[in-house]
Amino acid sequence: MKISGAIRSPDDEDFDTSAATYDEQLQRGLSISGENKEFFASQRMQWLRRRLAGLGFQVRDCLDFGCGTGTSTPYFFDCLNATSLVGADPSEASLEIARLDWKSLAASYVQPEALSAESVDFAFCNGVFHHIDPVHRAGAASLVYRSLRPGGLFAFWENNPWNPLTRLSMRRVPFDADAIMLWPGETRRLLRDCGFEVLFTDYKFFFPRPLAALRFLEPCLRRCVMGAQYLVIGRKPG
Repeated sequence: MKISGAIRSPDDEDFDTSAATYDEQLQRGLSISGENKEFFASQRMQWLRRRLAGLGFQVRDCLDFGCGTGTSTPYFFDCLNATSLVGADPSEASLEIARLDWKSLAASYVQPEALSAESVDFAFCNGVFHHIDPVHRAGAASLVYRSLRPGGLFAFWENNPWNPLTRLSMRRVPFDADAIMLWPGETRRLLRDCGFEVLFTDYKFFFPRPLAALRFLEPCLRRCVMGAQYLVIGRKPG
């Protein structure tokens, strides 16, 4: 998903083509962990709920940037108590699936160029920016920045290049074939360059299912750089 001034790119056709089989392709990679996409989606949101509570931040209107088929949609409402959600993605085929799957919720799905300025107070992405050409990443992050109200937060989840199992997992996923991973420091610089204040970086997902009994340790390991994913929280000043 290469986002430029025009937002759309011919490469978005790859996600249009794979939209119907997205879950199946994703599971090829996630199977290494012994878990499925619902597990990871839920855990990300539960982690965010605790961390946002620690900041005294109340989620209301949300943006899921690069929402795909809407996997994360119900967790904004169930875990974060969101009031509304707009999902943005350049793949129209993915948006159509999301609209059908989540039509009962207070959610809408649009092309990124349809996002309104200062319309949300919380933005989220997961594994999106490794699909964006590096030369267009600043434009994508700036679009999120413009969509946020002053004081709003951006929760930026990405796959961690430091983790060898993450790399192996991505090699098994067809739509990740051309992905260019982002190092945590690279992500922090990206957000700062777009105007965000970086609040913290967490690392998450250390133990596959056979070691699930050890997952209670993960809050203590959030500064350990070997988690399968990392989270950078940025705040728009104001």
